Order: sequence, then C-alpha cells, then structure tokens
Amino acid sequence: MPGQSAWVSARIIADAQQAEALGDALMEAGALSVTVEDADAGTPAETPQYGEPGMETHTVWNRSVLSALFAADQEVRDIVAACAAELGVEAALTIEEVPETDWVRATQAQFDPIPIAGPLWIVPTWHTPPEPDAINLVLDPGLAFGTGSHPTTRMCLQWLVRERPTGAVLDYGCGSGILAIAAAKLGAGQVVGVDIDPQAVRSAHDNADANGVTAAFFDASDTLPSPYDKQKYDVVLANILANPLRILAPALTARLKPGASLVLAGLLAEQAEELIGIYSPWLTLRVADTQEGWSLLIGNAPK
Repeated sequence: MPGQSAWVSARIIADAQQAEALGDALMEAGALSVTVEDADAGTPAETPQYGEPGMETHTVWNRSVLSALFAADQEVRDIVAACAAELGVEAALTIEEVPETDWVRATQAQFDPIPIAGPLWIVPTWHTPPEPDAINLVLDPGLAFGTGSHPTTRMCLQWLVRERPTGAVLDYGCGSGILAIAAAKLGAGQVVGVDIDPQAVRSAHDNADANGVTAAFFDASDTLPSPYDKQKYDVVLANILANPLRILAPALTARLKPGASLVLAGLLAEQAEELIGIYSPWLTLRVADTQEGWSLLIGNAPK
C-alpha cells in the first residue's frame, strides 16, 4: 500500500451501467470523492456526452473509469472489493499515491498571459503583464465562458483589434464579458452585453470593474430596460453555438444599424455555409477566419 501521502486514488474500470451504483457504494464506504469518466476518452471508441442544443447524445459511456479518493490509512483494496462483490460488479483496480500539491498554484499555472494580436493581451490577475504598455485585459478564469484561449474567442478578439470599432457594440452571449471589455479597451464608445446565464452577467460586471471600463450587462431572459430595449448597434458580436445562431438570426440582425457589422463565432467550419444561407435574407456573410476547425463569419447590414 502506498505510504507518505495523505491520500491515495483508486482507479476502477467498470461497466458503465453499474458505475453510478458503484460510485455511491464507495462514497458510503468512506471515499472522500468519486469522479466518473469515459474509460475510452481520447480514443476512437470515445462516446460523446455533450453537443449543441437539439443534438442527440448518448446517456452513458460504454465503459467507465471511476477515480475514488481515499485517506492513505484506509484499506482501499478491501473496500473496493467489498463494494464490487455486493453489487456483483467486476472491477479492475489500480491504486496510486496522490502527491501533496498546492492546488491553487497548480490551477494558476495552467493559465499564462495570452497574446491575442497587436497590442492586446489577456492577463490573469496573478500574473504581471509581460508588456506593461500593451492593452492588457485582466481576467480570471471562472464560471463564465471566455478566457481568450479558445479559437472562437481568439478570432473575435483579433477582429476587434483589426477593426477598432468606435461606436456602440453589442456582445450577445457575453459569458465573462471578454469581448465587450476588449471592445471598450480598444476604443468602442459604448459596450453592452447580454447572456442567458445570471452567473455570466455577474462575472462580466466584475470583470468590467476590474478592468476599469464602463459597460452594461443584462440577463437576456429579462426585458432589457429602456433605452437598451430598442437600441441598434454599430457592431453585434455573437460567439455562441451554431444552433442558437440559427434561431437568433432575426433578433441579431434587428439590432444592426444600417451598414453595421455582424460578427458570428462558435460554429464549426463545416457549419459556415449553412449559417451564411440562413442569414442571407438580411445580409451577406463571409468566412473571415478559420482556426482549429472553427470559423468566424462577418457581414454588414445594408445601408
């Protein structure tokens, strides 16, 4: 049995149909935590569980791997064997020490400053900006989507750096507020963000305050207060997913001033032509960029 460490991790391969019951039994028997993942993740046999709204997904993996955390002084092999026997489960088991780790430092080490384009950097709060004279957007990875590391966000940020919009900008599906805040730092006269997730709206407000920019963020599930309920914009950004982009075509294009720019992201490259066709009654979109299999679409409303 491993020693020294305060904890050990039991890795158990089991039939996916029995994984939940086995996990519950391990928790009742003294496990500190149990996580369940696809045992075939990263292989051709991986079973996807998540997709866009409206897409069919599987409810269980073919095989599951349970990672159960125990105190090092527990008889882990006996506990796992007893739980498996009680449920009639065949489980392959390996045990490893969990080294003492400063989890805060380990998490922070995953997020370094990100150069976007030109003068724009995304900098976590615990880092010193690599280029103090650059346009540094201070942002902590949190519960809301948007850190600048994903290709869809990066392409939108690079578009903002290139175009430097000076008018009013709407960030639809604002997540962390990263696009709205970047637009403000790059010279936009007014920035507004909306999201269906109240946590995202709170995070966006906090991030705007941390960056010293003025921005308005609202819950898209509510009626926007006047004058935002009827306002039109010089730029509308929507970095979401293809299915919401399909549904929101009338709503997004209705927010455009004559000649205004529409910037759409969150769609896969193979979905671009379909989205271009869906938006064609309102404006002509084109593929402006493609990175790592994701595309950025831009177009301008008729003048």
